[in-house]
Amino acid sequence: MRLTILGGGGFRVPLVYRALALDPLHLVDEVVLLDDDPLRVRAIARVLQHLGSGPTVRIANGLDDALRATEVVFSAVRVGGTSGRVRDERLALDLGVLGQETTGPGGIAYALRTLPVATRIAQRVRDLAPSAWVLNFTNPAGMVTAAMQQVLGDRVIGICDSPTGLVRRVSRAIGVDEARVVPGYAGLNHLGWLRSAVVDGVDLLPGLLDDEVALATFEEGRLFGPDLLSLLGCVPNEYLYYYYYAREATAAVRSADRTRGEVIADQQRDLYPRLAEAVDPLGVWNDARLAREQGYLAEARAPSADRDEVDLAGGGYEQVAFATMRALVTGVPAELILNVRNGSSASGLPALAQLPADAVVEVPTLVDDRGPQPHVQAPFDDHQLSLVAALRAVETATVDAAASGSRTAALRAFTVHPLVDSAALAQELLDAYLGQAPDRRTTAATRPTPT
Repeated sequence: MRLTILGGGGFRVPLVYRALALDPLHLVDEVVLLDDDPLRVRAIARVLQHLGSGPTVRIANGLDDALRATEVVFSAVRVGGTSGRVRDERLALDLGVLGQETTGPGGIAYALRTLPVATRIAQRVRDLAPSAWVLNFTNPAGMVTAAMQQVLGDRVIGICDSPTGLVRRVSRAIGVDEARVVPGYAGLNHLGWLRSAVVDGVDLLPGLLDDEVALATFEEGRLFGPDLLSLLGCVPNEYLYYYYYAREATAAVRSADRTRGEVIADQQRDLYPRLAEAVDPLGVWNDARLAREQGYLAEARAPSADRDEVDLAGGGYEQVAFATMRALVTGVPAELILNVRNGSSASGLPALAQLPADAVVEVPTLVDDRGPQPHVQAPFDDHQLSLVAALRAVETATVDAAASGSRTAALRAFTVHPLVDSAALAQELLDAYLGQAPDRRTTAATRPTPT
């Protein structure tokens, strides 16, 4: 089977390849890499060569070459590259609001730049590989998945490892094998809550929320603290730190010497040339991976606090993607938390009754060769629904703006975002982001191949 990775020069591609190499079924015998940066894709191909036996690797010559005869597509593009991320984050910070690549105004700007490219990729998949499954890694994952589903329907599934990591850490905190836990998780991408953790018919989450010692043993327990978790009665996805502690997060990012994007840009400036020349490119890449993961969500931790070693050991989104692909190809069912169309449950009922059928939601999902079938979840409480509805309005307006070029739709997205506290500021943000676009339109000019 052929697997195509769009954004094949991406830093985390070796994680995906390692999962494939360890597959006892050897489902994939060829991996095709596509990237518009020749140095990056050659460097990553060298790392893959040092990972040991695994699928053959080929570097594609353009998007059409990458897609022909493929059966699965992993789409992990970054339109505008790391420099685009730096601008998205820094511009928001300069105007006094959160600078983060997927959350807040930076996420809107990133989506406006990315959605036209994602739509074009989906159109070429439809024309050249209409039976292929597309697993979308590209952020903002919910919006990008929704845009691609408008072309390819339920053959597009969004992948994020945050909910899976949360369930894994909570399972460890309550002392139960993760495989035994039925998670009650619901939300949008980067905006969800673990509301129950049922083992043998008993919800063990309330007991965890009452145990301050146990809460201190995992990332989200420390991140949100026992008082807030008790108040909420659930455990939020780590990205909700930017909503519950918006003032503190913004202040921490603004006071740092560099934004997260600037840190990554500095790390990668000489990394890819080193990977291309190093005697041991795998060792160089491993060291860089650990340094990069250590800085994830650093603004939410005390300066002296490091991430748990277990969270730095891998097993993140590449494992979610591999498990999804295996279920789709073999038909052997898997239970995963994925970004899927709300109305695609096997029962015919929406997974989340308070949202429209075409909304992309992040929920526990059964996957087999019929595709994703999300499980129906309990309704949101008023607080959860208010945040979800607000972000759903942002997503809808952003997708509309990217498709139509409507300035009004783009302005609406910035204005109604909960982290933008002034309509006047929303106008400033839009004008500033448009001022950076090559053609000064809502959607920036894009290149013919993904980055």
